[in-house]
Amino acid sequence: MTARSTARLSVALLVTACAGSNTQPERVTVPPGTSFAAVTDTLAAHGVIGNRQVFKLIARARGVDRSVQAGVYEFPPATPPWRVLGVLSKGAAVSQRLTVPEGLTIPEVAALASARLGLVEDSVVRAASDGAAATAILGFPVRSFEGFLRPETYSLPLGVQPKELVRVMAEGFKASWRPAWTARLDSIGMTQAQLVTFASIVEGEARADDERETIAGVYHNRLRIGMALQADPTVQYAIFLATGSRKPRLYQKDYQFVSPYNTYLHPGLPPGPVNSPSLRSIEASLYPAQVPYLYFVARPDGHHLFARTYEEHLRNIAKVRRAQATAP
Repeated sequence: MTARSTARLSVALLVTACAGSNTQPERVTVPPGTSFAAVTDTLAAHGVIGNRQVFKLIARARGVDRSVQAGVYEFPPATPPWRVLGVLSKGAAVSQRLTVPEGLTIPEVAALASARLGLVEDSVVRAASDGAAATAILGFPVRSFEGFLRPETYSLPLGVQPKELVRVMAEGFKASWRPAWTARLDSIGMTQAQLVTFASIVEGEARADDERETIAGVYHNRLRIGMALQADPTVQYAIFLATGSRKPRLYQKDYQFVSPYNTYLHPGLPPGPVNSPSLRSIEASLYPAQVPYLYFVARPDGHHLFARTYEEHLRNIAKVRRAQATAP
């Protein structure tokens, strides 16, 4: 047997000694602070590797026995030992995706995280309701993370915990905030927290993208003249907080619902955001359309009719009701 053949045989024996005998992908959890010896034992117990001592020798020779990162990993059958070590040292943990649409509240995000990630819903709500943590991460005083959990598709490690999920989403909001927007805040006389509160109302009202700036312009007009915002999303949010269920349609009695969030009863902005607005709504709120309107009413197709005066608004309401009555 030649020297080259002998070398190849030695490598083959080494791989056989290290590799396990599993036939299905094995999922292995490495908690933070776990020693390499404990990691080796776990890998062997799951059948990912065979000979512990040979595996440790390879790790020492490659200088990765001290660089294993915590995480949840998945190893296909017969993964070579050096690939196992490469995955562990690079922290290439298994991830899972979570898509969070715009316009969700904290409880709705929690329900989504429960369904998609298996997290305990109440634990997510508690983590997202921590005002001190939210203030520390965002850098300005807020009541909770409401409004600041960025709508986005996230790639998250398996086993992510509620506080970490909330932190990642809030840091996503911070990363998406543009420096020019901070300068613009002075022009419209709002703080960042007030702007997000305002944008959440626009988010709740808008159904057509091309109307966001106009809707924002209407609400800016109302604020400027001291008129109550009279925004349905704030009433819906108040009822949702109190009952745990969202009312898609409001009736006359609902506008008397007692809550600091009810902008029919309280002038100015509500105490905080009523959902997590999209970047599109934030930008529309920063740069609203210069319009003469003070009123609007939704048509059956989701678009709105806008009006300068209350009399014109009443005529628009009548038009919408006629359209609804004749709709198939």
